[in-house]
Amino acid sequence: MNKYLDTTISINERVEDLISLLTLEEKAGLLFHESEPVNRLGIPAMNWWNEALHGVARAGVATVFPQAIGIASTWNEKLMQKIADIISTEGRAKYNNYAKQGSRGYYRGLTFWSPNVNIFRDPHWGRGHETYGECPYLTSRMGVAFCKGIQGYDKKYLKAAATPKHFAVHSGPEGGRANFNARVNKKDFYETYLFAFHACFTESKAVGAMSAYNAINGVPCSADKLLLTDILRDQWGFTGHVVSDAGAISNMNKFHKNTKDMAESIALAIKAGCDIMTDWAPADMLEAVHRKILTEKEIDEALRRTLAIRFRLGQFDNEFKNKNNPYESIPYAMNDCQAHKRVAYKAALESVVLLKNDGILPIDISKYKNIAVIGPNAERTDLPLGNYNGTPSEYYTLLDGVRKAAGSKANIYYSIGCNATGSRENAITTDGYIPEALAVSEMSDLIILAVGLNPGLEGEDGDASNPDTTSGDKKHLKLTGLQNELINAMLKTKKPIIVVNISGSAVLLNEVDKDANAVLQQFYPGQAGGIAIADILFGKHNPAGRLPLTFYKSQDDIPPFKNYSMKGRTYRYFSGDPLYSFGFGLSYSDFEYSNLKLSSNVIKTGQGVTVTVDVKNNSKIAGDEVIQIYLSAEGARFDTPIFDLRSFTKVNIKAGETKNIKFKLSPRDLSLINNNGERVILPINFKIYAYGSCPDKTSVKRIGKKPLSALIKIEGKARKIKY
Repeated sequence: MNKYLDTTISINERVEDLISLLTLEEKAGLLFHESEPVNRLGIPAMNWWNEALHGVARAGVATVFPQAIGIASTWNEKLMQKIADIISTEGRAKYNNYAKQGSRGYYRGLTFWSPNVNIFRDPHWGRGHETYGECPYLTSRMGVAFCKGIQGYDKKYLKAAATPKHFAVHSGPEGGRANFNARVNKKDFYETYLFAFHACFTESKAVGAMSAYNAINGVPCSADKLLLTDILRDQWGFTGHVVSDAGAISNMNKFHKNTKDMAESIALAIKAGCDIMTDWAPADMLEAVHRKILTEKEIDEALRRTLAIRFRLGQFDNEFKNKNNPYESIPYAMNDCQAHKRVAYKAALESVVLLKNDGILPIDISKYKNIAVIGPNAERTDLPLGNYNGTPSEYYTLLDGVRKAAGSKANIYYSIGCNATGSRENAITTDGYIPEALAVSEMSDLIILAVGLNPGLEGEDGDASNPDTTSGDKKHLKLTGLQNELINAMLKTKKPIIVVNISGSAVLLNEVDKDANAVLQQFYPGQAGGIAIADILFGKHNPAGRLPLTFYKSQDDIPPFKNYSMKGRTYRYFSGDPLYSFGFGLSYSDFEYSNLKLSSNVIKTGQGVTVTVDVKNNSKIAGDEVIQIYLSAEGARFDTPIFDLRSFTKVNIKAGETKNIKFKLSPRDLSLINNNGERVILPINFKIYAYGSCPDKTSVKRIGKKPLSALIKIEGKARKIKY
């Protein structure tokens, strides 16, 4: 028996033995995403390309959860981890079935290219709905939970491999991503763009990383030694593999123009620390060795990291006959099972964000016997699924949900009202549907108006193509097509109106916020989205979602899209007055905060602090409250966030109940990133806020209660700490 097949020795020893048996040609064939089999050594073919952003994607039937931005709006780390655990269970079930039948192609493997922990810095970005929003801290918590759930809890074997992407400083524009150069200063680089990646690699020990298309300050990410070796491996201790984004290696010579041909691009990438090339060019790798710009020793180093992952996935341990690998026995029956569907429903429920309510919600069905459901997002069947999605065996639109919730107690009337694309000049999308909507509204006592965007209006380069997008990015933040005309027509009816905006990002909702009776935000909600939103509308469940991003009043409020400086962006650096603030969301319950206390109001540099606060539910209905802790630095000699989320928890509080909530802020939580990109603890003051939203003026006005705050003074010498 070859040594690499001996399960009693270390993976490192097995890897070294296997490498020693491979020819240079075989080595080259193993370092591309369509890794070739080496039949003489029992190495099966493997395609590293698989997706699992919010369910196993593009591999047939699977449970489809809310899009990533929707899961973020649950502010529920435990639920996120449970979702990821289910995703990897279904991924394993599929893999076990496919591999036994010799099917090892695209979307058949166990290396999932998720999560997307890029920062949604600008609402124009088409791929923002793949992320967890605009906050580095919230993104880090969701990303860590996702990676833990995906990879499983066995000490020896991986259930699947998580691959946080796109490393790094990546959030549009989509159209020029193949050669875009993101210019970023050291402070923003470390404070904003690397924060969540660091958490995923150091806390959850994610074993994969995907390098981004773009360059950072002139260096393509897939060839950036500072990024892939100095920071990722040497400073953060990452021991996993790096895979390039699709085509990113060839982009270096085709678009970035920093190499003259593919052989040079491959050599540069491997030397920088990229291990798997998502292109197909083994001959060019051999050419690089022949030209002596790449050595076999450097190829071996990439192989060590990639083969180690395959060993941890169990591919060389008598696969499917190995009783020690708990994941090889997961049956196909676990895919799309009832237990998983229940979690998809729970996630959809928790993701709904109530933005305005004048008291009309929950709907009193005894009062409203005739209900109109109107709008382009009421019955669009691809809407719940977002992108990078699987195919659910069953799913529900908003109209489905309202009909189910109302049953025989009310008459439900429907009109599309208008399409989400097109104009009056387009014969297919004339205003002809608006007269129909008016007729339906006249028959009704209440209007539920479903507007927003759809996956065809925002997405990846090439995925979206219409007059309101540029390669998937939005040209503007307005509602598209004739939706504003439809809204105005409905408002003129003077009927009670509940607006449900379904989108993957922030849009301008000034008009509906002003005149509608209620406004709700639903990010692409997955297979159970229609049932979930209806159950909230009719009071079966209490809304508890919170926004993971800022809704602005005007696109003029934010800097130009291509500007990667964080100044003026997101709740952390936007000094204006947003329409809806980050962290905001209403409930049918009324929560009151009191007794904010710190374990000490004066500490030394290097010490932490405990924060406690009482939260009471003053209403007659139990509800979930998301208690959020923000910091605001006072006295630093460089720019610091206006508010910075540093902890949160989601708690169910019964009617009339008071709960004492405790948070522990570590010395790192009380640190800052200076202009040199260094993490420092300074002898300054921090104002600590406890609130149900970002504690800005907009939230205070909407919630009607001031946030609690306390001042902590840090004394002693300034000190640098590890990132």
